[in-house]
Amino acid sequence: MKLNFNGIQDKSAWEKIGVALPKYDWKAMCDATEKNPVWVHFGAGNIFRGFIAGLQNKLLDERLADRGIIAAETFDYEIIDKIYNPHDSMTLMVSLKPDGKTDKNVIASIARGVKVDSSNAAEWEALKKIFVNPSLQMISYTITEKGYALRDMKGELMPVVIEDFAKGPDAPKHAMSVTASLLLERFRADATPIAVVSMDNCSHNGEKLRASVLEVAKAWEKNSFVDKEFVAWLSDESQVSFPWSMIDKITPRPADSVYKEVASLGVEDMDIVITAKHTYIAPFVNAEIPQYLVIEDRFPNGRPALEKAGVYMTDRETVNKTERMKVTTCLNPLHTGLAVFGCLLGYNKIADEMNDAELTKLVKKIGYVEGLPVVTNPGILDPKAFIDEVIEQRLPNPFMPDTPQRIATDTSQKIPVRFGETLKSYKADAKLDAKSLTAIPLALAGWLRYLLGVDDNGKEMAVSPDPMLEQLQSALKSVKFGEPESANGVLKPILSNANIFGVDLYEIGLAEKVEEMFKAMLTVGGARATLRRYL
Repeated sequence: MKLNFNGIQDKSAWEKIGVALPKYDWKAMCDATEKNPVWVHFGAGNIFRGFIAGLQNKLLDERLADRGIIAAETFDYEIIDKIYNPHDSMTLMVSLKPDGKTDKNVIASIARGVKVDSSNAAEWEALKKIFVNPSLQMISYTITEKGYALRDMKGELMPVVIEDFAKGPDAPKHAMSVTASLLLERFRADATPIAVVSMDNCSHNGEKLRASVLEVAKAWEKNSFVDKEFVAWLSDESQVSFPWSMIDKITPRPADSVYKEVASLGVEDMDIVITAKHTYIAPFVNAEIPQYLVIEDRFPNGRPALEKAGVYMTDRETVNKTERMKVTTCLNPLHTGLAVFGCLLGYNKIADEMNDAELTKLVKKIGYVEGLPVVTNPGILDPKAFIDEVIEQRLPNPFMPDTPQRIATDTSQKIPVRFGETLKSYKADAKLDAKSLTAIPLALAGWLRYLLGVDDNGKEMAVSPDPMLEQLQSALKSVKFGEPESANGVLKPILSNANIFGVDLYEIGLAEKVEEMFKAMLTVGGARATLRRYL
């Protein structure tokens, strides 16, 4: 059996192996989408194929939509050549249950995949044709937070952006320049309104997207490539809206175990591909079942009935509260605590850590005991129920191939939000005492201990990439494993840095506790013993 239009015609064969097929006419959907597209999505990777495209697939199945999504890949064109085109842009979705079973269905709602390459005349013209069509209601993004950045870590414009500013909208390269250029085509055609929706997992994502697109447009205006009317149209959110959103679904790299399962069922050509740009992708997507998408409902040219596919359509304040709930108390802090201690204690899967008594106590205390008293309740989701699902279903799922090493990446950039916001809340509330905290300072001490690159057995350990890694390791260079007293006075410049922790830990009375915990972890077995002592 092959995953493509011809291959799924043998419906009984797919049903026999437990794979649900689309209930709609795929060719009719593709034809309708070609004539009158409604949705273009930038970023053709796993989170899009396994979650967002699945939403439209549900609407198509239930006859609540008749058109699909056009996937536009901005970064890795091998995805289109090796995954989309051979399989008619279809995906075998494999949903991983905690009990080891899987649900499988074919997502066929992607009408076509396009390479976002302005040097490829055919692909570029195809995109421009889509954007000038008044039927287009929305464009969306999962290109990661760095895809919106115009500047490097020093705050300087990237070379590709400088080139785009200088050369104008005809042959843009950066994703934000591409967006501005295609919106310019729409403006020049008939200026039909449109929604530009970031679905990336970052705070205030719509604001970041809007700021970058407008900066490109204003640079082009300055360089006389566009007129002020285009910038005014782009700035008017009644014409071009940039809704905020919150997305939550763990969609890791394709797993060997899942490949073996689908291959054993007789599905051909399911090989995992590692592209030249190091994208791990396959014709299937494996992911957890829980998923959340909350979107600010501002679509000036209409939109698909996303609320009927399980999306929370709401206002900006609720989106912001939901994102804050997830990132600062109910999920991300738990993930970071597990990540740093998982690395120290030799774990290679997040799920395995949830069989560890101390680590389970750690995340429960971070979430239930220390997080919930200051949680932002969005109203549409219950924070305690959200943590319940995280701890009881999501983190312990042994079939989710997620690693503490991956989660530990860029921790310095995550700490001020994942823990700093809670610390600020404790500082601001006269009824709460930051000195009473135990699990959060443990996580912070564990992170600093992790930065030494030595595990709990005293053996050398790889440390995940982090933009502050060199700076932090240099500050800790005098600390010697096996010599707790070598840490005396060393942590003060770090713990007093409000840019790292959101607050000065000395001001709120937590620094001494973190120092004590850190020193206790500097012996063989010290991390484990410290967890036991404080929990």
